[in-house]
Amino acid sequence: MKNINLKKILMFLLPIILIGIVVVKLRKNKTAASEKVYQYDKNTPIEVQTKIAALSNVEGESSYTGTFEPNRETKLSAEVQGKINSIFVDAGSYVKQGQSLVKLDDALLKQQLKTAEVMIQNLTAETEIQLQNNTIQLEGLEADVRRFKVLAASEAIQGVQLEKAEIQLKSVQNQRRTLQQQSAIKNAEAQKASILEQIKKTSIFAPFSGIVTAKLSEVGSFAGPGVPLVQLSELGRLKFVINVPESDLKRFALGQVFEVTPDAYNTSSFSAKVSMIGSKANIGNSFPVQFELKNTSDFKLKAGMLGRISKNTNGTIKGIILPAAVLQGSADSPKVYVVSDGKAVLKPVTISSRIDNRVVIGSGITEGDEVIVAGFINLFEGAKVSKIK
Repeated sequence: MKNINLKKILMFLLPIILIGIVVVKLRKNKTAASEKVYQYDKNTPIEVQTKIAALSNVEGESSYTGTFEPNRETKLSAEVQGKINSIFVDAGSYVKQGQSLVKLDDALLKQQLKTAEVMIQNLTAETEIQLQNNTIQLEGLEADVRRFKVLAASEAIQGVQLEKAEIQLKSVQNQRRTLQQQSAIKNAEAQKASILEQIKKTSIFAPFSGIVTAKLSEVGSFAGPGVPLVQLSELGRLKFVINVPESDLKRFALGQVFEVTPDAYNTSSFSAKVSMIGSKANIGNSFPVQFELKNTSDFKLKAGMLGRISKNTNGTIKGIILPAAVLQGSADSPKVYVVSDGKAVLKPVTISSRIDNRVVIGSGITEGDEVIVAGFINLFEGAKVSKIK
């Protein structure tokens, strides 16, 4: 009896002991893993390098970075619905203005056109027969009226007979005018013209010469109004757009010619003429200035490439000059980190000029501010910082 009770106690305790061992082991493993994983402490100061903002002079040449854009670009879609039978171009194809790009299925429209043409032929033939009969009737009534006028003048017949003949003549004349203005034929001809216009719209043509920069559909797909099929970009001529601080707008005038240097071909430059000066500032309080230039015959310049324009200022620029690498945020809304009470604080700034890999700060920080120039890894607004000595 004692053996049986002992066995029952062991069977009850053994699973509990095993579970306890597993729990202890898992806790030890979790502790070991936590010790191996780096836990970033936000209260630990981040080591940074700083520079005291000071006014300084730099050679009087300003550089403005911009982007090349297509002179014109459009996504072409069909004006009518239908299945795509043919696409005659592919991405990268050069096309000329008026060249056919896409053809939709027009079999049903052509059948409708044949039906309209047969209807016009039948109505025309029927009208011709009616006009011939009307002509015979009209000639007979005109002869009757002439004869009745002579007889009525000599009182050989009553005047009422002449009046009846004249009324019949007018009725036949009105019938002739109705036949000549056959509305059924005109309606059929209008229907034919409408079908011809729809057939014309099943072909999509290039509105200008350029390069197909995107093929957005395939043969067999269904096309309809508003569904883009191909994207066409005019790259023979390009736009070059830069953003200029308010203080530098006076350096640019419509029609003025500058030399643009693409980053991809920094040994080549292209003449570009100012075509537009923005009238509204963007978020970064700078204004867009647009240039027009001619591409090479082999389209060396691509849309989206970066380039720069240098402008001689005939003197020296005085301001707070910092490495361009300190800029945070976007090009439209640049910011820099400064140290305040031992913490990193982001301040919005404006860029008055760019000179190689440096920027001239127009506003946002003042002389004496301590600017963070290195150590941006893990840096965030309000982080505690310590300066590297």
